[in-house]
Amino acid sequence: MENQKNNSSLKAIVIVLALLLAGSLAYIFTLTSEATKTQVVLETTKSEKESVMKDLEALKATYDTAIAEKTTLSDELIAERDKVIKLMTDLKKSKGDVASMSKYKSQFLELQTKMNGLLAENETLKKQNTTLTVQRDSTVVVLGESKKYNEVLVGQNEELAKTVEKGSKLAVLNLKTAAYIVRSSGKQIETAKAGRADILKISFTIAENLIAKSGDKLYYVQVIDSKNNVLGNKQSETFGGKLLTYSFTTNVKFENKTVQVSQDLPGEKFEKGSYFVNIFDKNELVSKTSFTLK
Repeated sequence: MENQKNNSSLKAIVIVLALLLAGSLAYIFTLTSEATKTQVVLETTKSEKESVMKDLEALKATYDTAIAEKTTLSDELIAERDKVIKLMTDLKKSKGDVASMSKYKSQFLELQTKMNGLLAENETLKKQNTTLTVQRDSTVVVLGESKKYNEVLVGQNEELAKTVEKGSKLAVLNLKTAAYIVRSSGKQIETAKAGRADILKISFTIAENLIAKSGDKLYYVQVIDSKNNVLGNKQSETFGGKLLTYSFTTNVKFENKTVQVSQDLPGEKFEKGSYFVNIFDKNELVSKTSFTLK
């Protein structure tokens, strides 16, 4: 009887121990499962953190490239890149839990969307700048060619002006001088002897010129004898700082046609030797000749 009681007690103890063992095993299994799940979650969030960080680094690199192109959007691009850098800094400091990773992924998507819009606008600006550059270069070429053409025209006009100015000057031709004896009757007889001469007759021709300005033209006539004396009135005028002493002036009415001019220079005693006759248009020598009296 006593043995039966002991066996029953032993069975009861075995059963209790079996139940306790089963409970322990179940508890250990539960703990192991939870640990495994936690490990899986931690590894997943770590992977997501690394993935988001890589995406942010790529986003920053894209902004760096766009900023280097220096368009009118550079300031906006820099501001957005700074937001990316700040988010990268915050992500590095984070623990990487599920809630924070969800927030960082959401912020990354917002930044990526903003970047796509800015890059599209930046690309449009680059194309516009390229077009403007081509147009500007074409304009520069056209302006350069126009400048060269204008320079040629200016040169041609200057040459034409010089030609017209030169062509408009009156030509004094056929300057001749001879000595004459004047009879009481007024008759004039040419002579080559100084002692018999009463006057010197100076004559010249102003050639026809259709482009010259018509009107009165004043010439200064200078006659110098063999002793270097200026004959006649011996009056003086200053032109451009130069003094001109002349024998007489002759005023010619020019109407674009050929004009014959002749004027007498009287004298009481003419020296023997060579004489020089010069005609000046102000200070410009326009004709000269010489003759000899015996």
